[in-house]
Amino acid sequence: MALLYSEMVPLGVQAHDFSLKGIDDEMHSLADYSKKSVLVIVFMCNHCPYVQAVWQRLNEIQSDYEDRRVQLIGINPNAVNPNYPEDNFEEMKKAPEEFEMNFPYLIDEDQSVARAYGAVCTPDIFVYDSDRELAYRGRIDDNWQDEGSVSKWDLREALDVILDGEEVSSDQYPCMGCSIKWL
Repeated sequence: MALLYSEMVPLGVQAHDFSLKGIDDEMHSLADYSKKSVLVIVFMCNHCPYVQAVWQRLNEIQSDYEDRRVQLIGINPNAVNPNYPEDNFEEMKKAPEEFEMNFPYLIDEDQSVARAYGAVCTPDIFVYDSDRELAYRGRIDDNWQDEGSVSKWDLREALDVILDGEEVSSDQYPCMGCSIKWL
């Protein structure tokens, strides 16, 4: 597993449309979430230790911000790979039970969505405001390994600023994680 850091894409760019199958066997698109004030797209997968370390934090963010019309969406961009069988669609379906997942989890089989967004690692986070313009592109917090040692909750702070109708500082720290397994 190669450690990578997310690459900054220009803030203000529009979210790319998608039509992806979820672990609920339904198709999901950007329009399905049009009534949400903020959309958090997280490129993630089952096997990555960086994702596993923050999965519960993502669940907590979804729970804590759901009443404020924030929606997290997990997208698995990894190609089917015999070295990572836990990332295949059938294994993804176990995520709600295994990780107590409380937000949609979709598969990007042809990796076109990950490429359109500019995702490079798992987790890789993109936060869009109500106009679906990129407002935040960064890490969840300042300590992926130990939640008890977190001193800066970057994603939560960005969500609060966006929900207050203000502009998030452009001083954003990249995500870090496993490289996406490209076709």
